[in-house]
Order: sequence, then C-alpha cells, then structure tokens
Amino acid sequence: MDAARIASGIREAEFSAREVIQSSISRIRSLEPTLNAIITPLFEEALSRADRVDRIISEGGNPGPLGGVPVVVKDNMCMKGIPTTCGSRILEGWKPPYDASVVSSLEEAGAVIIGKSNMDEFAMGSSTEHSAYGPTSNPRDTGRVPGGSSGGSAASVAAGYVPIALGSDTGGSIRQPAAFCGVHGLKPTYGLVSRWGLVAFASSLDQIGPFARSISDMALVLDVISNNDPRDSTCSSSERPSFSDCIKDPSVRGKKVGIVREFIGGSLDPSLKGAIEKTASMLEASGAEIVDVALPMSGEYGLPCYYIIAPAEASSNLSRFDGVRYGMRAEASDLITQYIKTRGSGFGEEVQRRILTGTFALSSGYYDAYYLLALKVRRLICSEFARAFERADVILMPASPTLPFRKGELVDDPISMYMSDVFTLPVNLAGLPGITVFTGFEGSGLPLGVQLVAPRFQDSRLLEFAGVIESWAGRPGISPGGDK
Repeated sequence: MDAARIASGIREAEFSAREVIQSSISRIRSLEPTLNAIITPLFEEALSRADRVDRIISEGGNPGPLGGVPVVVKDNMCMKGIPTTCGSRILEGWKPPYDASVVSSLEEAGAVIIGKSNMDEFAMGSSTEHSAYGPTSNPRDTGRVPGGSSGGSAASVAAGYVPIALGSDTGGSIRQPAAFCGVHGLKPTYGLVSRWGLVAFASSLDQIGPFARSISDMALVLDVISNNDPRDSTCSSSERPSFSDCIKDPSVRGKKVGIVREFIGGSLDPSLKGAIEKTASMLEASGAEIVDVALPMSGEYGLPCYYIIAPAEASSNLSRFDGVRYGMRAEASDLITQYIKTRGSGFGEEVQRRILTGTFALSSGYYDAYYLLALKVRRLICSEFARAFERADVILMPASPTLPFRKGELVDDPISMYMSDVFTLPVNLAGLPGITVFTGFEGSGLPLGVQLVAPRFQDSRLLEFAGVIESWAGRPGISPGGDK
C-alpha cells in the first residue's frame, strides 16, 4: 500500500496507525534474518508514536500528510537519543543530542520512523557489504547485493517493510540501489534538502533523498523534507514548488529527451540497454522528441575526478572520529597511540583506503597535481551538462552498468566496485537532480531501471517524466512474498 493511501486510510479510520505499524513490525521480524536491512529497530518508539497519531485523529485533529506512515531512515541521519552508527564500529554507542532536519520534518508530518537502515560504512561502498553489522541481501534475489551505500533503505522499500525510506547519495548511493532493488530512488538537487544532522562523507557531494514504490509517494516525501534550513549553509533559500501538484497530470509532450549514445554501448548490460531504448521509444510515443547529447568529460574523467574529491573531503570530515570526543575509544598509554589504535580498529578497510587516498591527494606536493586538477575537471563536467541541457529538457541514461551482482563477487575488487557508480557520480559532481525509475524485470526476474537527469532545481520536471514512465511501466511490487 502506498504512503498516501496509508495516511488516507488512517485519517478516515479505515484502520489505525497502530495496526499499520504492527503489520510493518511483523514483516520486518519475519524477513530480517535473511535481509539484514535494519541496524537499529525502533519498534517500541514507533508504537508509541502510532498511538499518538491515533489519539490526534480521535480528537478531531490532523496528524499531518504522512500521519501514521512507517518510514525507515539511513543510519547516518541523527535521531536524538537513538544510536547512530553509520555502519561503523567507531561510532558504537554514540547517541546524538539532536535530530537531523529531515527527521524533524518527517515527524512533524506525522511519519513514524520504525528503524534505521543498514549501509556501507560511512556511506563508502556500492553494495552494502562494507558494513560493520554484516551485509544486506537484495529482496529480489537474496544471493545478490542490494547496491549501496543506501542498500538497507532500498531493500526496506522493496521488501515491503515500509512504503518510503530515506537514503543519502554522494556518488549514486540512492539511484544505484534503487536500480538493483527495483524501486524508485531520487537524488534531489544539491541544496534542495537540508543536510543538517547528516553525518558527512563528502560535504560538496552529499544529498538526502527518498526511495518509494510510487512517484506520487516520492513527490509527497519531497514536499515534506525539502525545506529551507538556515542551519545548513548549503541549503537553498529559494521557494519550493508543490511537487505533488507537479505530477497530477504528467506530460512530456513537446519536451526533449537527451540520449548519451556512448553510455549505452560497450560494457553496458544488454538488458539495461534494452530498458533505455524501450523507455526512449515510450517517451517518444508520448510526445517527446529524442535528441543526442554528448558527455565525453563525464564518461572519461568523472570516475577519477570523483575518487580524488570525495576521498579528500572524507579525509577531512572523518578526522573528527578520534576516540576522544565520542564513539569507541581504544585503551592506550598515550594520546597518539590511542588515536592510532582507535582509528585502526574502528574504521573498516574501505574507509581506511579512502581516508589514505584523500590524505595523499591533499598532501604537500600533490595538492596541485591531484585535488586542484580534479576541481578544474569538475568545473568542466558542470559546463558539459549545461551545454547538454541547451539541447534537452532531461537526459536519459543508465543508473548502473550491470544488473545486481552476487554477494562477494566484487568485495575484494575495489576498482570494479567503484565502476558500479560510473553513470551516477558525474551527476553529484555537477550538483544536479537525478532519479532512478523502475521499468520492469528482465528474463530471470532481476529488476531494471533507468536514470533521468535534469538541470539544477528542476526536480519537479524529473518527477513529471518519471510519472509518465511509471504510467507505462507500472509500479514496482513488493518482494519477497508479494507480487512483482
């Protein structure tokens, strides 16, 4: 059931918020031994909030647009008094003294946060196998990964734990797992959604966004969380549209859709190439014009550019985790040894790899050759997208070069793992909105998805195009135990 339908049913007393939350808890308990999508269940807190929603309704009040709807948030978003681990041992036992802005917005809208989802440690990964709390399985095929780093949130929506979940996207961590799990996933424009209370990975790239099984739910969530926030200096102060209104009668007639031909050849999985071509044909039949656009800089230099800038920012952001101020603390005879022991045992291998890479890129003698050069390439990528949008209203491209791969297949091959995000990370470098839209299943039952990209702050345009695709392809169902 969609979030909007759940909220409506609770308001009309067709069923209670407590009944909805109990049903969600029951499903989580039955599937978690297999999926491992939730790090911290919040069942008692959720039932208490559900009772509050039911009480507001019984007294004739309005619980909000998401009143009683169960939601999962990624475990790098702070919740006051609730453990926030970022999938890492180094934050074991840490409880933030405040709520992230998006958490406050959800709860003010009546949503019931039922758990915090599993993730690659500090959002560094593409498979949710780099978690200190074990890997998450893909609900569509439990022998495969759900993508990452927001794999727990994507799996929670695909498995029917909740109708909506929040993830964070630094280089594809919403759009790639959405493609792997067969749900919709949106990375909003950088600055549209406040990052206050999101534990930082790479501050110029990170963005919070929703997963959902319907575009209308995605618009509803974006209406709730896309608020101006003076506590986040990167958050835009511009007025937001009603995203729900923008998709009431979606149309692409007269619009131009850009295709990046070099992205749909080569090593792209044939079934994903077919999904792109089929989507383009459907949009053309709906009145859109298909045009070719070129993104040569993004295709050739996006990956190396990202893997200099993101680790450099991570190196700086993660320096605060020292075993002194919060989180785990290794015993040692002196302060320097304590730093070394805490960070050596608290951080996983992938996080350590990226910290070292970033520290090297920022070091004396290498800053100009690596970090400064990467910033110049980033500027060129931004300009390249701007030129492409002179020809097209949106760009249609893959969300991933492959279908979901098997667990363990790439965990010891970091370069191949990084390639999973080759089509998503240029969008973060340019600060653009991007969405993965579910388009169906290939022959063996694995999900297919396509990515749409729009100019900055044209998130409503993305949702409108996605709504047209959804009307053709249908909505993703629940798996396992549900219809596809």
